[in-house]
Amino acid sequence: MKNIIKPFSESCEQNKEVILNTIQPLLSSRHNVLEIGSGTGQHAIYFSQAMPHLQWHTSDRYEALSGIQMWLDEFCSDDRLSNVHPPIVLDVAQSNWPALNVDAIFTANTLHIMNWNEVQIFFKHAPKLLNHDGILLIYGPFNYDGKYTSKSNEHFDSWLKSRDSESGIRDFSELEKLATEGGLTFLDDYEMPENNRILCWKKK
Repeated sequence: MKNIIKPFSESCEQNKEVILNTIQPLLSSRHNVLEIGSGTGQHAIYFSQAMPHLQWHTSDRYEALSGIQMWLDEFCSDDRLSNVHPPIVLDVAQSNWPALNVDAIFTANTLHIMNWNEVQIFFKHAPKLLNHDGILLIYGPFNYDGKYTSKSNEHFDSWLKSRDSESGIRDFSELEKLATEGGLTFLDDYEMPENNRILCWKKK
């Protein structure tokens, strides 16, 4: 039987502190957060440790759940971390999303991996999980007025499309249209290192 290696993301290690510095004030009065696309689980562990008042719900596609659970098994033993929940299956393309009501949704580096149909489905279903005044926080690279914010983002977008022609960096105006149609009001756009942003919307 093969030993399963716990997944690790270098980018998560590099960006977790700067993301926390931005989202912590925004989540100070929140109670339940759903992370869509928890990936390795590193963000969930770090953020839930730093914000113990939150109940942090992890989710991802089925194939990622065992890796997330490895991180939880290490840090949640002996009640060292009791506010992060076991991962649930959430493929944004699925018709039946989990029956959750949360004060906030957080997702990092996911929209440029999804195809455009999945992005549309994301903005259709995610707002339905938010309580009144709930917020949606999206971290990643974005374009503005159809233009790249940096040469590195342009190269990154070309690399994404070479792997999957349906993926790619999304334009803010297109996301704002979908968010508005989903009943969300734009709040703020936070500049982050390495030509990334955090976009924040609030449920009306």
